[in-house]
Amino acid sequence: MTHTPRKRFGQNFLHDHNIIYHILSSLQANPDQHWVEIGPGMGALTEPLLNMGLRLDIVELDRDLVVLLKDKFKQQDNLQIFSADALKFDFSGLVADKEKLRIIGNLPYNISTPLMFHLLNNASCIEDMHFMLQKEVVDRICAAPGSKKYGRLSVMMQYYCATEHLFDVPPESFDPAPKVMSAIVRLVPHQQPPVQVNDIRMLNRVVVQAFSQRRKTLRNSLKKLIEEEAILALNIDPTLRAEVLSLADFAKLSNLLVAENLL
Repeated sequence: MTHTPRKRFGQNFLHDHNIIYHILSSLQANPDQHWVEIGPGMGALTEPLLNMGLRLDIVELDRDLVVLLKDKFKQQDNLQIFSADALKFDFSGLVADKEKLRIIGNLPYNISTPLMFHLLNNASCIEDMHFMLQKEVVDRICAAPGSKKYGRLSVMMQYYCATEHLFDVPPESFDPAPKVMSAIVRLVPHQQPPVQVNDIRMLNRVVVQAFSQRRKTLRNSLKKLIEEEAILALNIDPTLRAEVLSLADFAKLSNLLVAENLL
């Protein structure tokens, strides 16, 4: 049974056995673990994961692929297949007996960022996540302050997770071959947040505002939110640009605004 990749679902199916082996070697998967695969395609990673004897749930939006996968893996009793939109799926509902999920997926570019934040709403029940993404997105997730890639995605993802760029995946590893390089990222939710943030929505608001015009200094980009003197009082130089601020700096700014709103 074959399936033609659909552009509207952003489908690029992994077929490079060396890359598949490299991914599996990076996972340290064990039979006693509960894994969730998002967007399994035609099962290039699904099959070897199932062969490890672990418990696997897969979430697939394309109904034709769901039919294909149900037929292909009909003998597997350690598999559940959910025909659903991962952006709306309740991943916490898969958890039993205080276990933690390990999540893997080849995520289409157009949904990768909202899907990661959707998953992080349930971070307490996730052990780690391994995603295939566009390399540009992985670079942004893992970027450090001072880098041109550093931005909102870097700050917010690093608040929730320890991030690690594992390795790149060339276009020819897929069918059809995408026009860009891909990469594998490992995201491990923090047991405790690395900094104290009193309101995550305020943190996001400050970060969005600060990076909305990257070339502007903080005194200009944040002037609608916070006065220059208040920035100085936090030992943050208001003549700096957002791209050099640490997560801790953004936490200080957002916590100050939360405190002022409570007065």
